[in-house]
Amino acid sequence: MLSFESDYIKGAHEKILERLCEMNQDPQPGYGSDACCERAKEKIRKACGCPDADIFFLTGGTQTNAIVIDGMLRPFEGVIAADSGHVSVHEAGAIEFTGHKVLTVPGADGKIQPKVLRGYLENFWNDGNHDHMVFPGMVYISHPTEYGTLYCRKELEDLADICQEYQIPLYMDGARLGYGLMSKESDLTLQDIARLCDVFYIGGTKVGALFGEAVVFTRHNTPKHFITRIKRQGGLLAKGWLLGVQFDVLFTDDLYYEISRQAIRTAEQMKQGFLERGYQLLIDSPTNQQFVILENTEMERLKEKIGFSFWEKIDDAHTAVRFAASWATTESEVRELLKILDEIHEEKEG
Repeated sequence: MLSFESDYIKGAHEKILERLCEMNQDPQPGYGSDACCERAKEKIRKACGCPDADIFFLTGGTQTNAIVIDGMLRPFEGVIAADSGHVSVHEAGAIEFTGHKVLTVPGADGKIQPKVLRGYLENFWNDGNHDHMVFPGMVYISHPTEYGTLYCRKELEDLADICQEYQIPLYMDGARLGYGLMSKESDLTLQDIARLCDVFYIGGTKVGALFGEAVVFTRHNTPKHFITRIKRQGGLLAKGWLLGVQFDVLFTDDLYYEISRQAIRTAEQMKQGFLERGYQLLIDSPTNQQFVILENTEMERLKEKIGFSFWEKIDDAHTAVRFAASWATTESEVRELLKILDEIHEEKEG
């Protein structure tokens, strides 16, 4: 059965698996104090153009968001996010579990608009009762967003300027960062992100690794005793070298970019195939996630042969679903998907 449910449904790139097998019997120091982690950090610093960056490896996105946000906020502060943001909707209250509120603002195609952010902060500080409220302590964005959309350089610069003005950090969730960077519509580079964000993470779990995210603090702003914070929240992997090996491989010979570009190619083929067959898109995503509106009866028939994700109900007869390409998606898989769509259409017409 074909599956386009998400971009983490397959294991890892073969080069990562080969390297893990090569090192499997080699004893390594614990908790990320090994040479592999150091090599990976140096490669990431070079790719970011940020030689003084502090880098930490964690295993998953929700864990990363919770630890970073909790570590950077004071007890009475919350984090601003779009109402559709991942920490707002799809992390089961992980941020609130740390004692911090997610302060939502209306998103536009999944993004926080600079004018909306400025308005929120102005309203907070102009409120005579703000001492009785949860303070906005940082801004959370994701790139790509939950809807597969992208921030342009100007938008990110404007958000960074506002955050600097109000002296709060800008944090980017980069779970799918490779796919955002390799989109043809992106004008952002990894160096731009490192320059404009106070902290961000480079996603590995969804971009070719078995698991793992690389957190990058760019401005000598790492929270004190951050390793201890990671340990306290259950995120410090004893076999930390497993994370270092994977990012060492991903950032060798531009592999991270190469496999991300492959996902964009197959996603574009998928999108074009849907459009040529008359399907309506929920949103025009330039990245690896494609959101398609299906008639419910067709959706049920399609489920029998293809895996995809429910996104949202449109009306009583239609549903928006997500098809995700990944680093491992092949052109032959896309052709098979389109063939199945044609067969279902022919059955319907017949």
